Amino acid sequence: MVQCEMCGTETGQPKTVKIEGAELDVCAECAEFGTEVRQQSSSSTSTKYSTSSSGSSSSSGSSQSSSGSGGGGGGQRRRRDMFDQMDEVAQDYDTRIRQARESRGLSQEDLARQLNEKASLIRKLERGDVLPSDSVQRKLERELDISLVEGAASDDTDEWSSGSASGGTTLGDVVKRKD
Repeated sequence: MVQCEMCGTETGQPKTVKIEGAELDVCAECAEFGTEVRQQSSSSTSTKYSTSSSGSSSSSGSSQSSSGSGGGGGGQRRRRDMFDQMDEVAQDYDTRIRQARESRGLSQEDLARQLNEKASLIRKLERGDVLPSDSVQRKLERELDISLVEGAASDDTDEWSSGSASGGTTLGDVVKRKD
């Protein structure tokens, strides 16, 4: 007997169901909360929680139409990750915020009032204690006319420039061997 991974009851024939993006072995009652997926022939290298793309990309939890339609299909493409589209906040975001605020002659309280945020948040941001949320980042960039994204307005790009023909920095440009 196998335990249902959702409710914990003992079940003789668990069903593999995709719920909120995770594949779980569940009992018949809990199977209605997700979409049943077809079991692929298992190999020694496959895992239950695979990050490779599957044939079914339906994100609807109540849709039963994709039942049994999973599988390889076409060519293997790398699954797009939400982090691929995100911009990294610059390491010196705190000094960028402080310098821009001071150049406009604003106090932390004045800036907070203009952004409709708390002055304590501005203090924490300028100390580097917290990272700005996406909405606060957009407000700061718009109000202070600055960019808090990595690479934008960065002064240390010359330090990493390489002599390679392609213009890109490689690991060999940075690493020092200990021979």
